[in-house]
Amino acid sequence: MHSSKPNTSRWELVLEPSQAFLITAFGLALLPESPPVQILAMQKCESFSGLVEFTTGFAPRPGITHVLFDFDGTLSLIRQGWPEVMVPMFVEMLPSLAGESEEAKRALLYDDIMRLNGKQTIYQMIQLAERIRERGGEPNEPLWYKREYLRRLDERIETRREGLRTGSIKADDLLVFGSRNLLENLRARGLAMYLASGTDEPFVKAEADLLGVTEYFGRRIYGALDDYKNFSKKMVIDRILRENRIAGEQLLAFGDGYVEIQNTKEVGGLAVAVASDEANNGSGRMDEWKRNRLLGVGADVVIPDFRDAEPLLKHILGK
Repeated sequence: MHSSKPNTSRWELVLEPSQAFLITAFGLALLPESPPVQILAMQKCESFSGLVEFTTGFAPRPGITHVLFDFDGTLSLIRQGWPEVMVPMFVEMLPSLAGESEEAKRALLYDDIMRLNGKQTIYQMIQLAERIRERGGEPNEPLWYKREYLRRLDERIETRREGLRTGSIKADDLLVFGSRNLLENLRARGLAMYLASGTDEPFVKAEADLLGVTEYFGRRIYGALDDYKNFSKKMVIDRILRENRIAGEQLLAFGDGYVEIQNTKEVGGLAVAVASDEANNGSGRMDEWKRNRLLGVGADVVIPDFRDAEPLLKHILGK
């Protein structure tokens, strides 16, 4: 790494193409096993209080006009721990192979589930049905599995929703750290915000209300439908571009699932991966599985949460 300090308030940084780093309040932490990352110019590290990772080719986008958010894990923590409901249910439903350990079956199903994370829940249920059929079983309809999963999940999260309704739980405690500050900053900048989730639309809208974030999105909140072929995050992105007559380069997306990151990159948008540590909100640590998965589909920036909302937007928007 080479650095020079001009007589300005900026540092010029040039990194070897194989190097990656995190920007922290204390300086740069090299990550030799990370995908290639390069920053040619940046403000002093003190502008960030936590970890921020920029990937190769990142450049500010002052022309951004519209912003897309995923919901669960990106903004909302109401459904935190959902894999702890889905994985055991899948293990229970899937017949075991001769000699197969429960650990091996669990690993197979966990990979299936997380590979489809970000898509509508029904796709994970379709995958389960296919696995059951592969093993000689007669699966129920995928919608049956989805409804059973949601019944079990509701048992886990109802106390959170009730706490939000009664005020015994503060809304910000179930938002990814710094979310409201980011939303306020984006609104102050006049950027139109959209919410798209793989969770069923009625639940997304109700939980957005409980968290007090509906005001930032208005009617621009979209979620999964029972007729799953009539909804996808790609469809939402296409609609944003078409209805607003904007180019893909004017779209910014925040998400913790591969779908919204990949779909945003496919149209030329800028994608921020939120590698949130959901079980330890505010820890400032990145979830390494999310980080690696989202870098693998082209994320431009990786963050653990939104503690650095203001300086991050200044870097992204160039202003």
